[in-house]
Amino acid sequence: MSDSIIGAGPRRIDGRLKVSGAAPYAADHYPDNMAYGYGVFSTIASGRVTNIDLSEARRSPGVIDIFHHGHFPSLYHTPSSMMQGNKVEETRLPFEDDRVYYEGQFVALVVADSLENARAAAYKVKVSYDEEKAIANLDQGVKAHGTQKGKGNHSRGNPGASFESAAHSIDYTYATPVETHNPMEMHATVASWRGDRLHVYESSQGVLQEKGALAKIFGIAPNQIEVESPFIGSGFGSKLWMWPHAVTAAAASRETGRPVQVVVPRQQMFTTTGHRPETRQRLRLATDNQGRLVSVRHESINATSFTDQYVETCGSVTKSLYSCDNVLVSHETTRVNRGTPTSMRAPGAAPGLFALESAIDEMAIEAGIDPVEFRLNNYADRDESQDLPFSSNHIKDATRQAAEKFGWSKRTPEPGSMREGNEFVGYGMAACNWEAMRFPCDARVSLRADGTAYVTCATQDIGTGTYTIVAQAVSDVTGLPLERITVKLGDTSYPEGPLSGGSWTTATTLPAVAEASRKAIEQLKSHATSGQGAFSDVAAEDLSFENGQLSHNGRAMDYTEVLGAQRLASADGEAHTGGADTSKYSFRSFGAHFVEVRWDPGISNLRVSRVVSAIDVGRAINTLTARNQVEGAVVMGLGMAHFEATDYDHRNARPVNNNYAEYLVATHADQPEIDVILLDNPDYEFNEYGARGIGEIGITGMAAAVANAVYHATGKRIRELPISKDKLMEGIPEPQRA
Repeated sequence: MSDSIIGAGPRRIDGRLKVSGAAPYAADHYPDNMAYGYGVFSTIASGRVTNIDLSEARRSPGVIDIFHHGHFPSLYHTPSSMMQGNKVEETRLPFEDDRVYYEGQFVALVVADSLENARAAAYKVKVSYDEEKAIANLDQGVKAHGTQKGKGNHSRGNPGASFESAAHSIDYTYATPVETHNPMEMHATVASWRGDRLHVYESSQGVLQEKGALAKIFGIAPNQIEVESPFIGSGFGSKLWMWPHAVTAAAASRETGRPVQVVVPRQQMFTTTGHRPETRQRLRLATDNQGRLVSVRHESINATSFTDQYVETCGSVTKSLYSCDNVLVSHETTRVNRGTPTSMRAPGAAPGLFALESAIDEMAIEAGIDPVEFRLNNYADRDESQDLPFSSNHIKDATRQAAEKFGWSKRTPEPGSMREGNEFVGYGMAACNWEAMRFPCDARVSLRADGTAYVTCATQDIGTGTYTIVAQAVSDVTGLPLERITVKLGDTSYPEGPLSGGSWTTATTLPAVAEASRKAIEQLKSHATSGQGAFSDVAAEDLSFENGQLSHNGRAMDYTEVLGAQRLASADGEAHTGGADTSKYSFRSFGAHFVEVRWDPGISNLRVSRVVSAIDVGRAINTLTARNQVEGAVVMGLGMAHFEATDYDHRNARPVNNNYAEYLVATHADQPEIDVILLDNPDYEFNEYGARGIGEIGITGMAAAVANAVYHATGKRIRELPISKDKLMEGIPEPQRA
């Protein structure tokens, strides 16, 4: 393979479409005679609907129909199986009964001839409830009905006994709040029936899963459904699975005989399209006199909904990141009156590493060892949870490179000991880690007579640059420049591709695309060496193909001439590649964050001023988009550390900051200086390109690195996110008072 395009940093091939406004997102499609749906959402979090008064709403201009639990078609449940290709996160069907499980649940849908008319009529629908006492948060859930066992648990050795006999130990509890995804593009569906066939435009990270789920729900064959998602305004995990609005749009379309568009309002994106759940995590760590870990226990509880159990596997990294013979990881859930949680960027690992890496820092201090040295001495050389070697693990190199670039050696260990002017300076660090996954994938590549290549795969580009790296893979095999390669993604009519989540799209898709490109070249050679071909006197295996040309013994011909001579439209290749073989190696990505914070107690100002992140994800296919992914994840991690929390009224479980004005996220003003180091260690055990995923790992450990830096600057250990100023102002050590 050529090194000229793989590992380079070409601009996104879809960039011009996006900046010119020509890229169509889900809600940008307007089929003829389209109607608009607007939801009526519950104003209680627990109870029953006792009456729906539609009299005034029906008289509102443009109303076509109003759906609710007393007027909705009978549908089927999906098994909700990822392996079967029909997973959803909220398994309860919309309007299934009169029960209300969370504030903001769909209780009716108004369909009208315009969005304005649908919304106006929805406001006139009067819903009466029999309200019940709501369970508003994790603590209330545990008190009311305890916990339920979750998945992803692990144990080895005897962590209890080794903890009791250890030289040094800590026992702390860490907490993370609900975080809501809030991508700029809101969830949207445009559904239309053509006879017994359903066509859907969806803002989706998994068009094939939605197709499979809709087939189950409507009781039709999958080949009767097509789902398209050509462009997505990000999703962060909230668009992995189909949500109730998509079912309501499809059902309303069939009932009204018109295409129907449903866009979820921003407020309801806090209620009915998932979130990262609230967690409580107890960490008990212990070391021997040399500072080697002898016991690790990571026990977590997360809040889930009454309709579905979602497990936030906070200990997924704890099992293998550090070497220790005695480990316990457990996950439990408790039911609360909120919508069903879902994956959010680095699910499990992001909140889990906040707890683990905060605890590791506290353990290092307790043992009297520098936090960097402590980690370097305890990083695992193999995956002890599976007793497998890592396919590639350069976390020690990443940690050392980042520490040197950051200037960790200048750090003085005592909290509050570093100061510039009115600001106390804090240095903190944390490891980052994420599993590397690869799944089966199909792809099709056509080398066309007009000199272009045409690539199709049903995976999606959620804004991360998948269009571009797919084109790079074709260019790598064929030698064609990117401007002659057309990539089509996000359509269930294309060859089957993976979900766009979990940082597995690159590792999964590129091998299939490369193999399809090679098969297209094989077919081209077959054409060229046939009886009518330009190389009929040459065996196909003796032909060379490079930079779009076939050649043999000094004779060369552009592939367009080969096709043109036989009046052939294209040479085509289709490929199917399998998933990763996990029986021999443990596949993970590694890295380290170093963070500088500055705290001015006189004006209560805390800011992150500098970040250095070294990331080991194998080979970066596109260094520009790869670095962009890490930078974006770092900023999202800063939001997790400092700002993000969906607040619920403890009396009634209603979200109280379900808008962009009060749900705080990091802005340009909060952006620190970010330096990303991409280690170049291709992992050829994982795939032919040596690439692992990069989208998730940058957020993992970031909140802990900030918390550890805050402790170093202030002496205040914050164990509950977000790290808000009021928490710092309480009990500030005397030397730091203004």
